[in-house]
Amino acid sequence: MPNPVTSLLALLALAPVAAADQPRDAPIERIEMAQLTFHSRIVIRIPRMIDPRARERAERPVRLQEKRGPKCVPLTTLDRAVITGPDSIDLLLETGERIRARFDDHCPALDFYPDLYLRLPDDGLLCAGRDAIRSRSGGVCPIETFRRVVER
Repeated sequence: MPNPVTSLLALLALAPVAAADQPRDAPIERIEMAQLTFHSRIVIRIPRMIDPRARERAERPVRLQEKRGPKCVPLTTLDRAVITGPDSIDLLLETGERIRARFDDHCPALDFYPDLYLRLPDDGLLCAGRDAIRSRSGGVCPIETFRRVVER
């Protein structure tokens, strides 16, 4: 994406060249106006990790239970993500909490690449019913609900 300042400087640099073609006392025949619009999109890459407690669970089975979760999760607290099935991923937060994002439907596109992507919302919150997890292959998985995952 071009930098707006760089684009403006390039236009200003070309202005004297265009004016050099006309004699100084020549009347101005027309004025052309231009408008530049810049759109920006920020994409956040979430590293997908192997569940850090997988070995511990294999040795000692841990029962996890889903409880009512938040409507939105602040992106600043997001640490990593673990794919738990074709219809959900677990978001591991810096606070140690585990939030399960459940999708509207089966989302097989997440298994092919090691990273997940999010578009940065204006409010900095990842919200159920509004946002989606994206895969590198182009798959989009809308988040239906968040559930808090705790040990029983």
